[in-house]
Amino acid sequence: MTPTAGALAVGRGELDVWLIPPPEASPYVQSGELDGSERRRAAAYRRPGDRLLYIAAHVGLRRILSAYTGIAPGRLAIAGVRHNAEGGRHGRPVILGVPGAPQFSLSHSRGLALLAVARGRVGADVQGMPTAATADACLPALHPAERDELSGIPERDRTRAFCRLWTRKEAYLKGLGTGLARRPSLDYLGESGLGERPEGWAVGDLPLCSSHAGAVAVPGSGGHRIAMRVLPAGLLHAPDAVERIRGIVPVLRTVLPPAEQVTAPAG
Repeated sequence: MTPTAGALAVGRGELDVWLIPPPEASPYVQSGELDGSERRRAAAYRRPGDRLLYIAAHVGLRRILSAYTGIAPGRLAIAGVRHNAEGGRHGRPVILGVPGAPQFSLSHSRGLALLAVARGRVGADVQGMPTAATADACLPALHPAERDELSGIPERDRTRAFCRLWTRKEAYLKGLGTGLARRPSLDYLGESGLGERPEGWAVGDLPLCSSHAGAVAVPGSGGHRIAMRVLPAGLLHAPDAVERIRGIVPVLRTVLPPAEQVTAPAG
């Protein structure tokens, strides 16, 4: 199968970012488009809100990727994350059987999902703001220079700084394909020593709401043009969703690494 004419496309040096909020109730999501593995993972969530967000994120993923490939959401074959013999995550999900299909990275947390779509390898992460206690408990897992950096930030700002740092770290590790199987302490993703960040990767924050932090990571030196779009919750159940998704205009344009100022919202 090949992408069809009129499908969305992401070019070299471009990065499409989609925000996917869940609907208010699960009956309004077409979960029949999910495969067996996705349904089993959804059923494993104990809290209804978490289950709904997972379903919305993956239905949104399939419908958005359908807009890029022209393949019906339920017919897309997406390779799941593989695990090594020790149980650690290895490899990144990809679209199978569609030459030229874009690569992607999906993340969801506390009522918001984030999807990054690129021509090549990409990692993305979104996190709801943690409590101060949670942030403090995670400090030992960080790179020593990151711990020193956070210790110099006023306490009232430290939790937000930690959350931004953690999303950059997870975005980078997802881009590598290791996830947290690679120890977070090995790589510096702080803000003070940009020259100490992993060589050959551009990692940057995304401008999100005050309740969440998000980041993306791509190989190269940066300068990727980012177009951010929001998927309306109604398109998780609308029969003409894919066609309408193709017409969604970006609400924000910026670059990676982020410019000092972003352009005015489009549309």
